[in-house]
Amino acid sequence: MNKLHKILASLTLVSFIALPSWADDEKNKSAPVEPVKTYEVEKSGTFGGTKLRYKAIAGETHLKNEKGEETAAIFSVTYLRTDVKNNAERPVFFIFNGGPGSASLWLHLGVYGPMRVAVPSEAEDDGAAPFRLVDNELSILDVADMVFIDPVGTGYSRAIGKGEGKDFWGIENDAKSIAEFIRLWLVKNKRWNSPKYLSGESYGTTRAAALLDQLQGSWADIAVNGVVFISSILDFQTARYQPGNDTPYISYLPTMAATAWYHGKVDKSGRTLEGFLDEVRAFTLGEYASALVQGNRLSDDAFNATAEKVAAYTGLKLQYVKNANLRINNMRFMKELLRDEGFVTGRLDSRYKGRDYEGTGDTFDGDPSGYGIDAAYTAGINHYLQTELGVDIERKYEVLSGVPGRHWSEPRKRGYSEGYPNVAPHVGEAMRENKDFRALLASGYYDLATPFFASENTFNANGIDTSRVTFTYYESGHMMYVHEPSLEKLVKDIRDFIKGN
Repeated sequence: MNKLHKILASLTLVSFIALPSWADDEKNKSAPVEPVKTYEVEKSGTFGGTKLRYKAIAGETHLKNEKGEETAAIFSVTYLRTDVKNNAERPVFFIFNGGPGSASLWLHLGVYGPMRVAVPSEAEDDGAAPFRLVDNELSILDVADMVFIDPVGTGYSRAIGKGEGKDFWGIENDAKSIAEFIRLWLVKNKRWNSPKYLSGESYGTTRAAALLDQLQGSWADIAVNGVVFISSILDFQTARYQPGNDTPYISYLPTMAATAWYHGKVDKSGRTLEGFLDEVRAFTLGEYASALVQGNRLSDDAFNATAEKVAAYTGLKLQYVKNANLRINNMRFMKELLRDEGFVTGRLDSRYKGRDYEGTGDTFDGDPSGYGIDAAYTAGINHYLQTELGVDIERKYEVLSGVPGRHWSEPRKRGYSEGYPNVAPHVGEAMRENKDFRALLASGYYDLATPFFASENTFNANGIDTSRVTFTYYESGHMMYVHEPSLEKLVKDIRDFIKGN
């Protein structure tokens, strides 16, 4: 699998189902049951301006079936502040990334953890080792404890004993396993009365919404105080380019406009980025959406007028927009915008530029915003776990595994109307059944994987009370925290969210 396919399959879910190969089936067989491994270290640091002591606990939690037989070993890293007299009511964050197939290292070493990977802030390639792992004074450890979770098939987590990978790979099965992990963590740490928060990125936001249903959807109710959705995708109709589905064209157009703004392909005179994007939003919901819906009923004059505006907003040539029948695919946009300059733009973060082997193709060879950071984070998590936390596990830490994604299953079907997974209604239900539940929706303007306008449209539907949603935006991409100013703003927004501001 080349790097492009790894990034597409692992960081943001595009397709749930693929035919498994014999080699995959062999790899997915459960491992023997071994004793639980745990590593604990006492540390201190300054976070949010507060000097404190804390305990870091890395290790496994075994899940069991109804017969009491082990089925999975979930690896996690917990941070507990130890210099407070009573932490029973202290907030705790359960944090995970997406894929599915991604371990939690990105949010761990990018945003929340006591140390972080420092990569070039202005969309430059990370190069080769040595990379910088620095104290993260922005960590929220002063105000909340944290648990970083690697679902089965990611990090060091795996199926064991009577379990198989397929038992945990799917929207519902995945959420059930993480919900059970959270229950066991609360039992072990006696934290049932702590305010509970979830934070996920990309498919991790899908997981978070599905978790709301698992945690709050029965009489054994584990109420959640809030969710931090980072680079959200809850309704997959917004991101799947398929014949007859015009939703992605609407979803992505404002992000394409933001990308064109960043690369100097639109007229900025007398405009701010925010004002420009408000203008694009209005056009997209109005004239553009109407044009797409009208299809062949659209007059030639209206078609030409709409094409001119799409070209002006996206920086693309007018004839290209017309040839595309007004419908610009995000992958083709990344190749086309800077084609004449010999560059492609990034998908996860369209600030990044890269060069392909040749310039005539429809899509890039690899995502420059993926290969621009992956080496630093891979080295960072392995170095950190081994040297800072004393983890001596020799098997591979699965940073981005394509195996779970290839075996992922969709929710049980109730007919053809469920062609696209959509977990957003769980957020609305959580609000109706929990008066204290709130959400923070963090979006990067330059994210061509999970576009901000798609998230806005999703959260303004599906029974969600937007008065209880905080919408925040950053002048960066999918992993907005690789941009230093955006990281600082994101953490401030999260701190305000915890405080209820």
